[in-house]
Amino acid sequence: MPTVGDETYKLSSLPVLETGMKQSIMDSECGTIQTQQNHLSNHNHQPHGPSHQELRPGPPVPLPVSDLQIQYTKIFINNEWHESCQKRTMAVRNPATGDLICEVEEGDKEDINKAVKYAREAFQLGSPWRRMDASERGCLLNKLADLVERDQLILATMESINSGKLFLMAYFIDLVATIKTLRYYAGWADKIQGKTIPVDGDYFAFTRHEPIGVCGQIIPWNFPLMMFAWKIGPALCCGNTIVIKPAEQTPLSALHMAQLIKEAGFPPGVVNVVPGYGPTAGHAIAHHTDINKVAFTGSTQVGKLIQKAAGDTNLKRVTLELGGNNPIIVFADSDLDNAVQQAHHGLFFNQGQCCLAGSRVFVEEPVYEEFVRRSVELARGKVLGNPLDPTVDQGPQIDKKQFDKILELIESGKREGAKLECGGGPWGQRGFFVQPTVFSDVRDDMRVATEEIFGPVQLVMKFHSIEEVIQRANDTQYGLAAGVFTSDIGKALTITSALQAGTVWVNCYNAMSTQCPFGGFKMSGNGRELGEDSLQEYTELKAVTVKISQKNS
Repeated sequence: MPTVGDETYKLSSLPVLETGMKQSIMDSECGTIQTQQNHLSNHNHQPHGPSHQELRPGPPVPLPVSDLQIQYTKIFINNEWHESCQKRTMAVRNPATGDLICEVEEGDKEDINKAVKYAREAFQLGSPWRRMDASERGCLLNKLADLVERDQLILATMESINSGKLFLMAYFIDLVATIKTLRYYAGWADKIQGKTIPVDGDYFAFTRHEPIGVCGQIIPWNFPLMMFAWKIGPALCCGNTIVIKPAEQTPLSALHMAQLIKEAGFPPGVVNVVPGYGPTAGHAIAHHTDINKVAFTGSTQVGKLIQKAAGDTNLKRVTLELGGNNPIIVFADSDLDNAVQQAHHGLFFNQGQCCLAGSRVFVEEPVYEEFVRRSVELARGKVLGNPLDPTVDQGPQIDKKQFDKILELIESGKREGAKLECGGGPWGQRGFFVQPTVFSDVRDDMRVATEEIFGPVQLVMKFHSIEEVIQRANDTQYGLAAGVFTSDIGKALTITSALQAGTVWVNCYNAMSTQCPFGGFKMSGNGRELGEDSLQEYTELKAVTVKISQKNS
């Protein structure tokens, strides 16, 4: 069993954390997943936070598990662990070093078929899952949240080693968000209600919200555990069964969660976890005719393939949370200190590996030069290294493919005439680290401005008028998120209504919360996750009309 070091750090003793990390923890405990409070930053200037003299000692921050043992590496079907049908395994590596962590069973079409078979059996009428009270489904989700909370340190360490994300970010952001998501949907389980409808004639009419059936879910590598919770929470709350495929780069936390699902008491077949590659296991989910719905988070390119597969097979329902090339608009009348900080964390959070990353920063001409200067200062102050180290605030990219893609896009920016202010290359001798990079004088037609970089590369662009910046911000195939910074509420409301994005933040960025719906416009996807609205994605609405002898109002 893994052991936990007895030694703990106090937040007040870590200069790298300071005010921002303390504020981030408080916000997480209030139910908000926020990156804008300067968490995990090496920059100590925080004009809007309390002074050092006002800070009270923070809660202890435990060290990562010192000798993490990976216990679960097989395929989880019907509450049992299986070897892959083809007896193949896939390597799981630490992106900070490139070293092998372990080998995990590689599922493919045959394993997906097996998982779907048991998920369908678990969904049959009269099964323990279908006959279970809705309130009991909520109890099981709450029990699962309790177990995640118990294993919070193990899971945070696992996320950091497997995905390269900062341990403290995983512990205080990802794990807290995971727990809150499970508890949020536990509360919804017995509150999904239909309506009675006063139809004409001697009839009694009502509606039912019924579970869709077997849901295939495919999750990404940038937030493995949090995306797992985003997917299973509403699906289980509504009474569906699940076959879920974690990303091939980051299967470990999903497999640990599978064991916790069994421990929590979910019936066999309700949740099945099949690690594997997209072209094999993912393809099988998208094309399976006994899967009723697919939920996918990942690239727009793959999202298109999944949408097409649904049309080519059984017209299964599809929700897609896809890419983004998100604008942040900074007006001259904004609080510039706040705007610089928010834009910095809105891009560099999780090494820029975030669909919400505010990569295109449009700054009004009067404050443009000062904004660039301060942004470069922040980027140059970042500390790269081992993500388990609490004094580090930028870890590696996920793998060599992403690493090479980011560096190639950086080179394209240089060739096309953008001004490289800082960074611009690899860092270190091992792992997949990219220097924090800032470009200024970026044109809208450059590749760095039109493609989703998904790395630590900030683009700062100048604008002169509201009409101009609205047109330029919307001039993208994506429409996931946007940010606006201004002290004029009228201007803010004008901009928010004009921006073609599923989420718009005003004077903040990445202010995510479990209660608020999240999803994209245009080629950033369809459907919504989180909040009450996500429940519609996991239920079918049935109208029932009954002939009666006489209606009375």
